[in-house]
Amino acid sequence: MDNYLAGIDFNAPSAEVARRLIGVTLLVDGVGGRIVEAEAYDRSEPAAHSFNGPTPRNFSMFGPPGRSYVYRSHGLHWCLNFVCREEGHGAGVLIRALEPLAGLAQMRARRGLDDERLLCAGPGRLCQALGVTRAHNNLALDAAPFTLLAPERGVVEVLAGPRIGIRKAMELPWRFGLAGSRFLSKPMR
Repeated sequence: MDNYLAGIDFNAPSAEVARRLIGVTLLVDGVGGRIVEAEAYDRSEPAAHSFNGPTPRNFSMFGPPGRSYVYRSHGLHWCLNFVCREEGHGAGVLIRALEPLAGLAQMRARRGLDDERLLCAGPGRLCQALGVTRAHNNLALDAAPFTLLAPERGVVEVLAGPRIGIRKAMELPWRFGLAGSRFLSKPMR
């Protein structure tokens, strides 16, 4: 597999990959939109699932790069991550929010709501809207059901700030968001 998808080298530090993913279009079986928020995680910091090494739950986070890592958060919601760095390292990017662009009727049916702003604003909502489940774990991002498309427009203005929804290593500025987007899970601080 080529590590370059949508012009991004996934064999790179997760914070670099997360920043570059902002503005990329993510589709799962043709349903999705523009990535407007992402968070980086690396084995070197205690908030990462990989911090204590490989387990049956997190094995896919250890590579190879350019694959998916899907896990259940608090036993309730699926979360989609993109694996980064060299195989065996344990780094990834959590996809936190999308601007819905394709398959909105399917997203609305899956989420049971009409508000376009809330369809994919948060990692659990995003996975429900796109139909992502454990069955999507450890799949190559350069093959069906995934499609990643480079941004159509020119320069994308990316904001950085502390991650949210975690208790450890919160101070790291590894949450990235599209400036001015109304589709973020929470405003950037």
